[in-house]
Amino acid sequence: MVQQITNGIKISINTKCNGTIVKNHNVLNAFSYFVTIQNESEQVVQLLERFWEISDALNDKEFVAGEGVVGQKPTLKPNEQYTYRSNCFLLGDAGSMKGTFKMIDKKTNLLFQVIIPSFQLTTIPLLN
Repeated sequence: MVQQITNGIKISINTKCNGTIVKNHNVLNAFSYFVTIQNESEQVVQLLERFWEISDALNDKEFVAGEGVVGQKPTLKPNEQYTYRSNCFLLGDAGSMKGTFKMIDKKTNLLFQVIIPSFQLTTIPLLN
């Protein structure tokens, strides 16, 4: 698990390799990633937008930006958490993802960024 705290918001990420799929005559490696957003601040916050940088071991990069996550813009009171699952498909056997969430403090209406730490996607189990 990868974790990072920015502005009192803790991001935790777990990943899972789901095998391969065929799409447009390409064999792609399918991954799931599970993101937990935990509000460790004393403010009520809402996630507004996400930005992802997805890197493939074959040196391909993809950028994804948009409103919310999985169709939702969760609001978190202090000590609340929100977990969601999403997917990523890579041509190579490995890659990585990182990014940011744009959030708002519901009391002050101040916008702030939360870092999504870099995490690895791999079809090969890594040994420590």
